[in-house]
Amino acid sequence: MKKLFVTAFALLAMACASETYAQKNPMVGGAAMYNTKDIVDNAVNSKDHTTLVAAVKAAGLVETLKSAGPFTVFAPTNAAFDKLPEGTVATLVKPENKATLTKILTYHVLAGRFSAADVMAAIKKGDGKATFTTVQGGKLYASVDDGKVKLWDENGGTAYVTIADVNQKNGVIHVIDSVVTPK
Repeated sequence: MKKLFVTAFALLAMACASETYAQKNPMVGGAAMYNTKDIVDNAVNSKDHTTLVAAVKAAGLVETLKSAGPFTVFAPTNAAFDKLPEGTVATLVKPENKATLTKILTYHVLAGRFSAADVMAAIKKGDGKATFTTVQGGKLYASVDDGKVKLWDENGGTAYVTIADVNQKNGVIHVIDSVVTPK
């Protein structure tokens, strides 16, 4: 079983690495993501991340995510935000809910640059489960499920990485298909 896991890990790492090297400026949301631009400057060009960008602006996190970092951002798509109960996003972006919005958004961020290979190495080291401390201070967990990196939050919610290793000048973005939330 251990040999099977190591073989699967090696194949997944090679797949992630070859895709990363093949796409110097990967396309996300119809736009090239340039590793010479910061997280915000790239995200604003992705048509799949307009809700995230609006939320980052409402929370006052633009300057932080434009700073030197480095940061690892698990970036939910618009479709991920659409999975939330109706009215949730509209409520969260109101000025009186800035603290709650900030808590949720910073739960999607790790201090430091964690590539897909780094995440996979942490999962391997943890015997199939990695634990990360987010900028918000909560725990975010990762494992591999059916060949994909699966994240789960402190409430049992899950998200899958759909695009890994979108390198930025000040970190890396991994696109995810659901919003994760802290306790």
